[in-house]
Amino acid sequence: MRDREGTARKVDRGRERPGCPVTRAADGTWRVHDYAVARSVLRDPGTVQAGLGIETVEKLPRRVRRPVLYRDGPEHREHRRQTARFFTPRRVDEHYRGLMVRIATEQLAALRAAGEAPLADLAFELAIGVVSEVVGLRYGRPGIRRRLERFFPEEFGEPGLTSARGLYWLVRQNADWLRIHLADVRPAIRAHRRREHDDLISHLIAEGCSDAEILGECLTFAAAGMVTTREFVCLAAWHLFTDAGLLGHYRSADEAGRLAVLQEILRLEPVVARLRRRAATALELPTDDGPVAVRPGEVVEIHLDDANADPRAVGGDPLRVRPGRPLEAGVGPVWLSFGDGPHRCPGAHIALLETDVFLSRLFALDGVRMTAPPRVSFKDAIGGYEIRGLTVGLRQRT
Repeated sequence: MRDREGTARKVDRGRERPGCPVTRAADGTWRVHDYAVARSVLRDPGTVQAGLGIETVEKLPRRVRRPVLYRDGPEHREHRRQTARFFTPRRVDEHYRGLMVRIATEQLAALRAAGEAPLADLAFELAIGVVSEVVGLRYGRPGIRRRLERFFPEEFGEPGLTSARGLYWLVRQNADWLRIHLADVRPAIRAHRRREHDDLISHLIAEGCSDAEILGECLTFAAAGMVTTREFVCLAAWHLFTDAGLLGHYRSADEAGRLAVLQEILRLEPVVARLRRRAATALELPTDDGPVAVRPGEVVEIHLDDANADPRAVGGDPLRVRPGRPLEAGVGPVWLSFGDGPHRCPGAHIALLETDVFLSRLFALDGVRMTAPPRVSFKDAIGGYEIRGLTVGLRQRT
């Protein structure tokens, strides 16, 4: 389906893909729009994390271990090696698939009972339940969704000490941290200290992490696994509701075929569209016009939505949804939507499977329809989108 001048994209970020593979912003940041260059930066051991709120994390005392998202080098690689078992396709299938089915069934039963519901609410309940099981957040008080929605609001303010608004956000941010710690993370830590579990919190306890360090990891996984999955479920449903051909293909396909549809939608519309890396050593970005020199300390911003639409990498009609695109060796079907290199998202398979478990059942319901179109807002710091207002309902039989 083509919605706007040859593009099937639902999320309009208000700019065209630049013709140059690498550009430079007024503040000196290098911007990468080419797939091959983007992948080389993400895989380069001479870069370190430079986005996703790292400025706040760097203010923590040195004795506090940073969440794995903000670490690099041997320590980061070892942590990823030790925790990889929680995210393997076999473990996901054996340990989490049944949970996904149960929660999806519960949420769709609530939809049938109400007749209509916001899709973001249904999807968030699914994502919270699945990630809570992977991490170990299953002992908290009721109301985790409300606490997370407050912690990850649609609009963020900048905490500070020089204005009333800054003070408000400083107090609110710390209060939100405390709520989640007291209601969700501390009860989980206590339960895991009494009895070891095969999940992330038990692993962190065994490594000697403090309660504050475990809280940081839990919130990192909440953002990466709960919030982003909610947005993708809504975005994928929006595509399917408005493209009869794509929906027919999705409904008639087996699981592998359905996942290929979702992967192609995610390739076209990555939930997080900008990743930043800081050069720890001198880098050279390969381009057709010769290498671009990046000096140590300079920041490289990778525009994933541009890289994923690079026709030299993805082939013809890069702005259309075409499941089953030919792939080069070493290239995944979502291209760079889950990142690449040492920081590639470990929960990629979980996110795609739970999305399919939910949507395949949603679109199997008799008379399911989109009763209100969504509105789109953006998180400028990461180029991320939020889909709100999309409601789904069931046609009543007459």
